[in-house]
Amino acid sequence: MNELSPRFWEIFFEVYGSLPRQGPGNRASAARALDLCPIPEKPLRILDLGCGTGAQTFHLAELTTGTIDALDNHAPFVDLLQAGVVKRGLSHRIRAKVGDMAAPEYLPGGFDLIWSEGALYSIGLRNALSVCHGLLRPGGFLCFTDAIWRRDDPPAAVKAGFDFDYPTMGRLDDDLAAIKDSGFELIGHFTLPDEAWWEDFYTPMETSIADLSMKYGSDPEALSILAQLAEEPEVHRSYSEYYAYEFFVARCIKE
Repeated sequence: MNELSPRFWEIFFEVYGSLPRQGPGNRASAARALDLCPIPEKPLRILDLGCGTGAQTFHLAELTTGTIDALDNHAPFVDLLQAGVVKRGLSHRIRAKVGDMAAPEYLPGGFDLIWSEGALYSIGLRNALSVCHGLLRPGGFLCFTDAIWRRDDPPAAVKAGFDFDYPTMGRLDDDLAAIKDSGFELIGHFTLPDEAWWEDFYTPMETSIADLSMKYGSDPEALSILAQLAEEPEVHRSYSEYYAYEFFVARCIKE
């Protein structure tokens, strides 16, 4: 795939900014992951890395007590999250800011729980795990989702999409090894159900693309970009058996 144009990213963020969430996941999966964590019944200090517009941030606010720092590098997403925080009256619990996930400006060992849905890969999984390990207190927990291959023979359309966005994507065993090598003890993991791809992600994405196709009906460049974005849910509809999102829960081990 050729280098993407500024116009592509303009349309991309117009689509993704309109969605309830920017990747696969749902509240039920978040609750299941939290159930795997033997977290003490006390207010927690939580960090949500790669928060996007905050769907999972608000799930965490419902499912836990304590404070949540939410970090993303895309300012418009953070603005949308902050508007939701104010609307819900959660300013005393959620602090959203723009920042670099590879170099977050937080004190080492300051968090009880780090949460990240579909974002750690963007700075390299092993690098991200190292960052998380440094930010967690001893015995703190990391919950994250990551895309993995389920089969070794993906069709060209599937492989091309992931090779562009996540060229180092591995299989389940690769992620498990990275977790162990990065100073974590695996507590459990599970595969996201298919509804977690559709309910708040691909179904509203297809609606948004259809609406924007009408908006940009006389703009061939925009329509071409929207058609390109529409390929992703179609690929998943046809080839989801080749890949998955896995939810991992691990405990931070420090000497």
